[in-house]
Amino acid sequence: MIHWRSGVVREVTRARRGAVRLRVEVDGADVPALALTEAVGSPEPGDEVLLNISALRRGLGTGGMALVVADVTRPPVDPADGPGHIVKARYTPLQQMVLALEEQESPHHETMREHPDIAGGDLRGLPVVVAELHSALPAVLAGIRSVAPQARVGYVMTDSAALPFALSDSAARLVEAGWLATTITAGQAYGGEHEAITVHSALLAARHVLGCDVVVVAQGPGNAGSSTTWGWSGLSTGDVLNAVHVLRGRGVVVPRVSGSDPRPRHVGLSHHTATVLSRALLGGADIVVADSTEAPWPDVREQLETAISTSAGAPHLVPLPLDGVAEALATSPVPLTSMGRSATEDVTPFVTAALAGRHAAALLP
Repeated sequence: MIHWRSGVVREVTRARRGAVRLRVEVDGADVPALALTEAVGSPEPGDEVLLNISALRRGLGTGGMALVVADVTRPPVDPADGPGHIVKARYTPLQQMVLALEEQESPHHETMREHPDIAGGDLRGLPVVVAELHSALPAVLAGIRSVAPQARVGYVMTDSAALPFALSDSAARLVEAGWLATTITAGQAYGGEHEAITVHSALLAARHVLGCDVVVVAQGPGNAGSSTTWGWSGLSTGDVLNAVHVLRGRGVVVPRVSGSDPRPRHVGLSHHTATVLSRALLGGADIVVADSTEAPWPDVREQLETAISTSAGAPHLVPLPLDGVAEALATSPVPLTSMGRSATEDVTPFVTAALAGRHAAALLP
């Protein structure tokens, strides 16, 4: 179901590599719009654009803007021919052809095929921090840097939420700040510095091709949920943790925690994390929790213990002190916000993310 509109660009409100934010006049009113420049070019004031406004009409959070499908006035010129035949966002009108790390035309193909640890699926203990929400990324990195500031950290973006990497202002700024050494978009996600066909390949490439010391895996912006047990996009974190286990990495879970979410199912430990730990996790993983008597941490720890008590895998609870966490979070080059709430309003989700980062960094030799 797509609601189509034509509009006229009135203003470019923000521009960076891969994405342009616009103010577009549609049916006599101005609306916010996004143009992904590698797909549709860079519209300028006065251009007529074709828009998908379905998410805007529904008032959705991350997707609550019009999306430019085409610049009618100035279509982008054809890109230069180059290597790569892997198609992402397949069989959609804006499908992307990319050069994946694994494919035959890639300069890394031989390594991806012949390297014994890649062929054998061995991460050799690589710490992999796995988070449900994209908003955890800067806090995880702050935690890593507080322990190992020189660590080479890669980000693998999965395809459970937004597909275009360019949608994330946060990730772009973290790259610019030097907090991310490299980025890989896996599965149907596209637009990272590198592309991978699977999460497994992305992890192995991060370790053995790109030289990462730590990897953070999370979906892009736009988490989807339905208030049901199994109908939410972050459930894929269980699949990622199982992949890390199979590949002999060291999975570190970022528990989704909130002290102020208006929805009871997400207060304290989210039912999402509880479901992953109790039902979806099939291997080993470390789960961090604040070692504190202050609310909400004793309740969160009890909730985690309950969840892992019925796990089919082998989760290990890791209590960590809060010393230095606030100072680490204060160094973030991007604002810390999650589910529309800032760290000032609710710091708990960022605390668990930073603790996961610190634990991962402490695992380094």
